[in-house]
Amino acid sequence: MLSPYGKMDDKLNISFLKEICVPDDGIQTGPFGSLLHQKDYVPFGTPIITVEHLGENRIIHKDIPCVKVEDKERLARFLLREGDIVLSRVGSVDRRVLVRKQEEGWLFSGRCLRIRPNPEFINSSWLSWFFGLPQFKAYIRRIAFGSTMPSLNTAILNKVPIYYPNRPEQDAAAEILNALDDKIELNRQMNRTLEGMAHAIFKSWFVDFDPVTAKAAGRNPFGMKNATSKLFPDKFVGSEAGDIPQGSVVRPFSFITTIHGGGTPKTNVGEYWDGEIPWFSVVDSPSESDVFVMNTEKKITQKGLDESSSKLLEEGTTIITARGTVGNLALVGQPMAMNQSCYGLKGHNGFGSYFTYYSIKGLVRDLKLRSSGSVFDTIIRSTFDSIKIVVPPLGQAQEYEKWVAPLMEQIKLNLVESSTLNKIRELLLPRLLSGEIRVNQSKRIVEKVS
Repeated sequence: MLSPYGKMDDKLNISFLKEICVPDDGIQTGPFGSLLHQKDYVPFGTPIITVEHLGENRIIHKDIPCVKVEDKERLARFLLREGDIVLSRVGSVDRRVLVRKQEEGWLFSGRCLRIRPNPEFINSSWLSWFFGLPQFKAYIRRIAFGSTMPSLNTAILNKVPIYYPNRPEQDAAAEILNALDDKIELNRQMNRTLEGMAHAIFKSWFVDFDPVTAKAAGRNPFGMKNATSKLFPDKFVGSEAGDIPQGSVVRPFSFITTIHGGGTPKTNVGEYWDGEIPWFSVVDSPSESDVFVMNTEKKITQKGLDESSSKLLEEGTTIITARGTVGNLALVGQPMAMNQSCYGLKGHNGFGSYFTYYSIKGLVRDLKLRSSGSVFDTIIRSTFDSIKIVVPPLGQAQEYEKWVAPLMEQIKLNLVESSTLNKIRELLLPRLLSGEIRVNQSKRIVEKVS
């Protein structure tokens, strides 16, 4: 049968969203400004999520404001339970997350809507994946009101049609999709750990100068083999940047990098676009822990590359966004081009990709302060000459590359695996719903890939 979301299996049940939620407050708007003000937020207490914390079906546990005990008690009807689904009420109305056990008892803000499915009819996890269907997202965007700032309300959501199989089929499908999602999340957590290790080593060696401090005190640098320890001196010397390790020098950042600009093929020339070459823009910036950008939203053709000012960047180049949204970083995971709002920074004079990446990462705050522009912030090429860094002897930098290369390669492998799993997940749900494949078939597909 046909539905607002495309072809569906004739055997599916059909209900309005309100009918498969718990009675009375199954769909609820968060507390508006009269009930909760930004001044009520405190550093520690009960977390309250807003639109910024709605990730890909998971709540983003970063920079979450909190409220005091008395506010939590006052707003008790807005407390979340495991299995609730939170949607964005304004702006990106197609964003949603499933509340997990660790987030039970948290609150949600007035910029969100909370859905509480009735377990007699629907598996919450299954419904959250239904909300993730591209066809469902497109439908929600269409029915939202407001041309400048799309918005949803309970009246609109009450009448959203839901097509769903019987409960055993829901449970089985949700189990498969959750298994894929759990593996993707495990990769994400592993990447956070690996990236943290690579960053910590850089900071220890080249910012805090821990090996030099240890040797100056007559101690062996912690966790460092003798061959590596010998690369570091045992004393500091004065410089314009303060005391620095003997053998290090103060140089402009451009000393360790070659700087490349980007470009955009003409958008009205069709043969320049939808090719095989990834083309980076700010929307493709990876999360901080993922580091690498492997794929991009848009791709260009070889002709588009050849007949524009864009250049093909080598794997290992650091991209930094330099106009408007300033300071987003990405390591190129495969050869790609980029637009003119970015710079590509490639290590030279013997300095490698990872040393360059973490060097610029430590300068982002300074670069933002030095960015200029009458309409929006802009980093210009001369900015890289104006910022000076402590450059270690080349042997230390090259040793760092050896230490962190296995960590960074594992991050890249995890990203490739997660991308494959995500594609499988995106393919399975619409086919399960349409009846094109059954749960048993999808299990075999997942097992084969695993």
